Amino acid sequence: MHCLPIVNRELRVAARKRSTFWLRVAAAVTAMVIGSGCMVFSLFPGPLPFQMGSVLFQVLTWLCLGAGLSAGLFFTSDCLSEEKREGTLGLLFLTDLRGYDVALGKLLATSLRGFYALLAVLPILSITLCMGGVTGAQYWKSALALVNALFFSLAAGMAVSAVSRDSQKAMMGTLLVLLLLAVGGPVADTTIAAIKQRGFEPLWSLSSPGYVLAAASALGRSAYWSALVTTHFLGWALLALACALVPHTWQERKKAGAGRSSGWAYAWRYGGARRRVRLRQKLIGRQPVAWLACRERWQSLGLWAIALLMVSGLLATLIGLLPREYWIFWNWTGGLFILILYLWAASQSCRFFVEARRSGLLELLLATPLNERQIVAGQWHAFLRLFGLPILLLLGVQLGGSTLAQVGMHRMFGRAGTMTSVTVTNNSGSITSKTVVVSSTVAVSGKAGTNAVAAPVSFQMPGPAWQTTIAVVSAVTSALTTAANLLALCWFGMWMGMTSRTANLATLKTLLFVQVIPWFAMVFVVMIVMGMVMSGLLFRTMSRSGSAPFTSLVWWPLLSAALTAALAVAKDIGFIVWSRRKLYSSLREEAARSLGQPRYVVPRLLPAAAAPPVIAAPPQ
Repeated sequence: MHCLPIVNRELRVAARKRSTFWLRVAAAVTAMVIGSGCMVFSLFPGPLPFQMGSVLFQVLTWLCLGAGLSAGLFFTSDCLSEEKREGTLGLLFLTDLRGYDVALGKLLATSLRGFYALLAVLPILSITLCMGGVTGAQYWKSALALVNALFFSLAAGMAVSAVSRDSQKAMMGTLLVLLLLAVGGPVADTTIAAIKQRGFEPLWSLSSPGYVLAAASALGRSAYWSALVTTHFLGWALLALACALVPHTWQERKKAGAGRSSGWAYAWRYGGARRRVRLRQKLIGRQPVAWLACRERWQSLGLWAIALLMVSGLLATLIGLLPREYWIFWNWTGGLFILILYLWAASQSCRFFVEARRSGLLELLLATPLNERQIVAGQWHAFLRLFGLPILLLLGVQLGGSTLAQVGMHRMFGRAGTMTSVTVTNNSGSITSKTVVVSSTVAVSGKAGTNAVAAPVSFQMPGPAWQTTIAVVSAVTSALTTAANLLALCWFGMWMGMTSRTANLATLKTLLFVQVIPWFAMVFVVMIVMGMVMSGLLFRTMSRSGSAPFTSLVWWPLLSAALTAALAVAKDIGFIVWSRRKLYSSLREEAARSLGQPRYVVPRLLPAAAAPPVIAAPPQ
């Protein structure tokens, strides 16, 4: 037998997949679009080319870090557990294969797409070396940190998949491990530094791939190599754990009493006997699909726990148990919870149809008097019944917390005083320098040996009423956008569950098409439109007053928030309408198609051949 035969076979299969090619092309195109946008903005007056080079480098590296850490969620968190559910993993161990053969084969097969996509981005990232603001050591350190983060995420997903059978539990377990190691370390070191009132000292942060990337760009001495070695060792430890557990966890062992509907595990998943009887009596006669989808309650309890955690943090800050500086981190923590909520909504919405197609339940439902609309309506009713109230509570907490956080930040920056702009000219009238400072005095700068004339134009920071208005509008638009995104993710996720082979693939498609790709497009459109609008306002104000029109800048947050919300809601309405139409019209057709079966394409009709000439019979 060849060395590592599973690795050889899995690599050949992965190399032939179309997704391996298209993911690499998509990554390169995305990096080219972002790089082209930064290079275009560098041509405008204001930012210097080396500044845009540094901005482009930071944007691309942190986007690659987010994509690399999410690779374990979608590529490896269900690779072994899927084989367990299908019963094919045990067939491999009937041979003389070992656990490392299977684990390394799955790891290399799933990492091929992510590694190729990262290789496609690195040449575009090297353009920042030509733009300036980035050193060669910073580039190579960051590239090594990104490859290490990809390996770390894939190994974490492999370790969780080795002990899991359910796809959604495996994804959530991988997310918990990644958050604990990637985010928990820096948060712990920051908390320790705040309690002891000293500077930040990395200790637990050495286990974070994000800190490795941040240390790659740090000036002076940093703990880059220590953090890189630590995270790399953790990745190999997780991979070794997966190799050791796979041969012992592929069998489904039934515990004593597992066949009975008793025990704490069964009660945690389905609830007590009274809840099950009450739910059956209420729904099975009117909406049987809703009863099927509502039986498991553990996910609802998890969402309630997240909602109560955010409410506790908001109340603790309002009462004064937490310092006021906590408002600065509210937007970051709230944004992290919203991203987790998006991932959960996409995963939950597609799960029912994926499992129903795989088990044949959907064909049985369509054989009953239920029609397509009733099946879809039952799934939607179950979703609202389980998760409607905690989602409303989360949206309310986000609205209140974002409003108070932005008001606090505006007041904090408002204490700085007055914004002053000074333009210095020489005898010929050419501009030599321009200084914008935030202080209560006027600063003048110029060149030695020139007759400088200062023309200060002061701009007072917006008052409390205007700051409150900006905060309220921004928070309302953020909550509205979040609600619309959740609705679009749920409806589009149901359709992806009907057309995808696995739940992880359906979740990835839902997030890409509904959130990631439209987000890049909306950011580009908002920046272009807002640049044109604000340039027009600035030019009009300058032509009237002849001074630097900084008062027009106060409209920037309101206009950008309104435009972003309008584009996001319009996008979400389009996805909802399209998904509903496809579910109602093509549900039965997709259910009749087996998993993995290619779509039937109607062949083109060839023109009918000309009929042969009729030869008359000779006369008798």
